Amino acid sequence: MTGLCGKNQIYWSSCEYLFFTQRHAEVGAEVRGEVIRDFVFLYLRINVFTNWLRQNFILPLGCLLVATTACSEVKSTSPTTIAANPSPAEVAAANTTQLRVAKYKGGWDLNLKLAGLDDFPYQTQFTEFTGGNLMVQAINAGAIDLASASEIPPIFAIESKASVKIIATLKGPTVGQVVLIPKNSTAKTITDLKGKKVGYVKATTAHYFLIKMLEKVGLTMKDINAVPLSIPDGLAAFRKGELDAWATYGYSIPQAQKEGARVLESAKDILSGNFVIIASPNAIADSQKKVAIADFLCRLQKSQNWRESNLKEWSKTYATTINVDEGIVYQDAQQGLKQRRQELLPVSDAAIASQQKVADTFFQAGVIPAKVDVKQLWDSSFNEDIAKCQ
Repeated sequence: MTGLCGKNQIYWSSCEYLFFTQRHAEVGAEVRGEVIRDFVFLYLRINVFTNWLRQNFILPLGCLLVATTACSEVKSTSPTTIAANPSPAEVAAANTTQLRVAKYKGGWDLNLKLAGLDDFPYQTQFTEFTGGNLMVQAINAGAIDLASASEIPPIFAIESKASVKIIATLKGPTVGQVVLIPKNSTAKTITDLKGKKVGYVKATTAHYFLIKMLEKVGLTMKDINAVPLSIPDGLAAFRKGELDAWATYGYSIPQAQKEGARVLESAKDILSGNFVIIASPNAIADSQKKVAIADFLCRLQKSQNWRESNLKEWSKTYATTINVDEGIVYQDAQQGLKQRRQELLPVSDAAIASQQKVADTFFQAGVIPAKVDVKQLWDSSFNEDIAKCQ
């Protein structure tokens, strides 16, 4: 924890707390429940108060309370144009609105800035989180208005009765999701993993595609020695030779491949590529915030278009931000773009069906205790705004 949160911290900061929460969420379903949700709720309320202090007293509070291992970024600008092209009255209303947005490190805020699209006609506050599950909790606690995640965290939101809505989908590539094996492994297919020690990231796309890969060859998670691990812990265990295989995603793949790891199977044809945008029902019901959200969605699509047209420039800045080799970032981005361009899509029956398939798989595998209907999560009230985005 010291490496994540810094040394010589006397008090239990929110950085340390969220590390604690995330680790427990990863270890197993047995710890999901009231204790973690209550602590997350308490943390988020404290974070809201801290942000209020920042905005009203303009004090250099630094990292006293943060949403992850880095400080929250607060940004506020007031230009005269709005991408969604609402009426003048709506623009005037939006200028007094604050949109609270959850982001990943080097995420939406960086893309918007690089594309020159951070001239919001409303106040925008970005807060950094490490995962979609925490973003769902933040929305449920009333601390965040808008966030993003894979299809999976909102499924668990149904179980916990969290108040969140899916308002759009960002469909993108799926190439960076695989099962890795060490360079000296004799495994040739997923069947060869029976009885073997396999690491995976619990309640994520890695969990889902591992279940589907095993299912395809007549196996289940019970037929392997499945070990839930975070990405950093999984990479460390894999490097030490403590895993026979590892279901993972992202930049951990090329990092492991540099050391001789091989891809046993790719999930590119298993996953949908749907990355959902989630919002607070209260924000949707607020007419001023709804205007701001509609504008923000259009800016996201435009920033993604800029990224894909300026991949080298984006890769350099993003690599520096997340402290990953630029070559790895650029190669991954090129591979993703070759498979599929990212696109902002409205709520559709196909998107709902895709998430329902994931939920049903988790239920059948015993990951969630009851069958759920994901349709209740979806809100199509932004479909017209998305269709107008140019």
